[in-house]
Amino acid sequence: MKSVARDADAPQAYPTDRDFVLGIDFGGTKIALATASLDGEPLESARLETEATRGASQAVARALERAKDLVAVTRRARNGRCLAVGAVSPGIVYADRVLLAPNVPGWEQLGLPGMLIDGLGHPRTEVATDVKAAALAELRWGSLRNADPAILVILGTGLAAAVVIGGEVLQGANGAAGEIGYSSLGDATHETEAANGRAPLEEIAGGRAIGERGSRLLGGTLTAADVFAHADPRARVLVEETLAQLAVHVANMAIVVDPARIAVGGGLMSHREVVLAALQERLRSAVPFPPELVAARFVHDGSLRGAIALALDAVTSR
Repeated sequence: MKSVARDADAPQAYPTDRDFVLGIDFGGTKIALATASLDGEPLESARLETEATRGASQAVARALERAKDLVAVTRRARNGRCLAVGAVSPGIVYADRVLLAPNVPGWEQLGLPGMLIDGLGHPRTEVATDVKAAALAELRWGSLRNADPAILVILGTGLAAAVVIGGEVLQGANGAAGEIGYSSLGDATHETEAANGRAPLEEIAGGRAIGERGSRLLGGTLTAADVFAHADPRARVLVEETLAQLAVHVANMAIVVDPARIAVGGGLMSHREVVLAALQERLRSAVPFPPELVAARFVHDGSLRGAIALALDAVTSR
């Protein structure tokens, strides 16, 4: 988990139960924000559309303004201080850029940690990859508690996973452990693989891809949710084939890691029975020691909860 933190210039008083933290989840389609008490309970929250076609800078600017509003409201309500900020983003976050985050034009050129510190004026800021932070939240409060090793799989606009070993989220040599959206499909030409800027599995099984494929197949402009719910038998076949291919990659992860439990979250889990059934079937048939398969506790807000966890860790590490 790549993160950036800077200590305040002046010492501060010890935290009190009136103080709070701020979490920001930058996503490909939405931006979620919340303040939270020091025991992790959300207080005030907001949600913005990312408006990805308008570019990265405007999305960050609007999020910063809304974040300031939330902090001000929470401060007045509790008569407390915002002690830290946690933020999460798709891709691999570095101080001066974000790698593997192609869904919002210009996002990969952002120096996101510095933008947040400068924009919010808060020196204690932690920034990390969204799915890895979500795994931290599931490990602390959710479906990965007391499971080791464990895997969190997020099926949303994009696809990614996080591996937990020994109570820690595995980062990898470049912070890219678990980026299963880049899994190879075995195309002989290699033209659709990562070296050419492609994410092969995500381009067929991510939420956005399912919507686009369904739109081409059935006509109109459909989301993944529309395709899952569509009465046309062709939509059912598309969903079944997509989940079957996705399940192969989840099973392969389970064979490599031998986890005690796999938790699944993200937007596609709005149809959890269908998704979990497809994954369970492959795990039982392909994995020598099939792990327990469960829905994530924070199915739709795991990344935001992860941002809150990051902020709380920044407070306790003072």
